[in-house]
Amino acid sequence: MIANPPPWPGGARCACAITFDMDADVLIQVAKPADGHDRLYPISMGRYGPVVAIPRILETYRRLGLKQSFFIPGWCLETYPDAAEAILKGGHEIGHHGWLHEDPIESGPAQREQFERALDAHDRICGMKPRGYRGPVYNINQMTLDLIAEHGLVYDSSLMGDDIPYALRSRGREIWEMPVHWGTDDWPPFAHYAEIGYMMPVRGPSEGLEGFWEEFEAAYAAGGFFMLVVHPFLTGRLARWAKVEAWLERTLNERSVWFAPLEDIVAHLAAARASGAWSPRVEDTPYYSGPQS
Repeated sequence: MIANPPPWPGGARCACAITFDMDADVLIQVAKPADGHDRLYPISMGRYGPVVAIPRILETYRRLGLKQSFFIPGWCLETYPDAAEAILKGGHEIGHHGWLHEDPIESGPAQREQFERALDAHDRICGMKPRGYRGPVYNINQMTLDLIAEHGLVYDSSLMGDDIPYALRSRGREIWEMPVHWGTDDWPPFAHYAEIGYMMPVRGPSEGLEGFWEEFEAAYAAGGFFMLVVHPFLTGRLARWAKVEAWLERTLNERSVWFAPLEDIVAHLAAARASGAWSPRVEDTPYYSGPQS
C-alpha cells in the first residue's frame, strides 16, 4: 500500500511515464576518451538510439497520443540535433542529463562547468531551459541539488527514496523528486557493454520486460506512480519495443492510467499541493553533515 497516494487527473488510478535516457554513443566517448571516437562497434550500438530507435518510439507515441519525457546529455543534443528536434516536435519533454554523461560525484568542482555547459546546449538546441534533471547513473550529490535549484529546474529524477513523487528541501530551496529504481530500469536485463564495464546476461524481450509489468501492477493497485527508465539503444530495439508497444496499447484500453511527461506530473502535484488537495512527503538534505564513524 501507499500511505498518501496522490489524486490523479480524471480520477486515474495511476500516473505513468515511460522515460528514455538518450545517451547514444556518448557512453563510449566518456569511458574511453583516448580512442572512443574510433571504436566503431560501440559507436554504432549507441547511434542506433537516435538514428533508428527514436523515430520508432516517436511514431508509437504519435499513434497512441502520448507525450513523455526524454533525458539527453548536452553532447548528444549537439551531435544529434535532428533527434532532439523530432522529440520536441512531438510535444515531448527533454530533460538535463549532464554534458558527457559524466558522473557528477567524480567530477568534483568541474561539476558546475559541466552542468552549465549542458544548460547552454539546451538553450541553443531546444530553445528552452529544461524543467528536470536526471543524474548519469543516478549519481548525484548535494552540489547537484544546489545547481538544480540555483538554475530554476523544478525537479530531479535520480533518487530512490519513495514509491511516489516527494519533495526535497535544502538550504531554504525546494525541488520535486521523481523517484527511480533499478527494478524499472532496462540496464540490468539488457546492457551487455564490455567497453564500459557492464556484461549483463542479455534477457529475451519478454523475460527482460516482465519484471517491469509486475512493478506496474503493484503501483496501479496502490494508486501510485509508475515510471520506466529505459534507453533507445536497448529497449528501442525492434523486438523489445514491440513488447512495450503491445503493453501500452493494452494498458490504455484496459486501465485507468494517466500517461504524462514528468514536467506535467510535477505541475499537477504542485497544483494539488497549492489547493490543499494533497501534500507530498518532504525530505531535508543534506542527509548528513559529514563522514559517519
